[in-house]
Amino acid sequence: MVRRAAFAALVMSVVIVVTGGAVRLTASGLGCTTWPRCTDESLTPTAEMGFHGIVEFTNRMLTYVLSAAVGWAILAARCHRRPSAGGTATPWRRSLTRLGWVQFWLVMSNAVLGGITVLTGLNPYTVALHMIAAMALVWVALLMWERSKEGDGPPKLSVARPIQQLSYVLVTVVGLLVAAGTLVTGAGHHPGTPKDNKIVPRIPIDYDRLAQFHADFAFVSVGLTIAAIFVFAAIKAPQPARARAKELLAVLLLQGVLGFVQYFTDAPELMVGLHMFLATLTWIAALRIPLALRTREDEAAAGQPADRTPQTAAA
Repeated sequence: MVRRAAFAALVMSVVIVVTGGAVRLTASGLGCTTWPRCTDESLTPTAEMGFHGIVEFTNRMLTYVLSAAVGWAILAARCHRRPSAGGTATPWRRSLTRLGWVQFWLVMSNAVLGGITVLTGLNPYTVALHMIAAMALVWVALLMWERSKEGDGPPKLSVARPIQQLSYVLVTVVGLLVAAGTLVTGAGHHPGTPKDNKIVPRIPIDYDRLAQFHADFAFVSVGLTIAAIFVFAAIKAPQPARARAKELLAVLLLQGVLGFVQYFTDAPELMVGLHMFLATLTWIAALRIPLALRTREDEAAAGQPADRTPQTAAA
């Protein structure tokens, strides 16, 4: 049940990214004119606010669904008990419970950040930070889901430390690729309001230069991923790591093609939305690679104390 709950939280973290993008792409960013209310007089959108109010308010309500999924994950991790070495029942994986609470506070802080975004009239820098915070939530949700499939012991590297460091560099570059994409958004074609609204500020940097900056990170990401594929094959890295590197390359190539088509077709809304969805999958694919380069044994099942001598890896 813990795995299902953690996976539900991960799925909802991706959904909230996509629906947040839909708010911007449908020009509904100010569909609710204030926060935490929808208007100064009403908690919900009024008939006069029309379609845009409904879209923005629906995205706000999905935060409660996300919170419920995270709450389920916390309760599942907290309530699942098993015998400890001393014969007493203890919570299954306190670390999972902590990861669940980290998700909860990320959801709450991002909700406040979303409110600040509305109150500042869709300032592009707060919009970018809102997206980055959502990606941080995806990161923690993924970690909880992956950890739910592992044991309780300390992580042990399956490869040499330089190979692990290569995977960290790859994750960092992909993270910078996503962050650069938020800057392109801040200077791009979809500010989040109707196109005749000239009040919404934009990042005062040439859009074409930012798009090229973003593309440069894409090229570096593809190059590093190809390098990782060959290195993993040469050292006979664990099969899951090799498979995940190939998955990342496939998503990056698809995302690259979509990005170029999007750029030369004046960024149609549906294509931009798909680009955001694939960006989330790209981030997930990159994060899963380091997690496949180490193992965690179940200390309780083995009935042995933790061995602190082997080389360990970060969670």
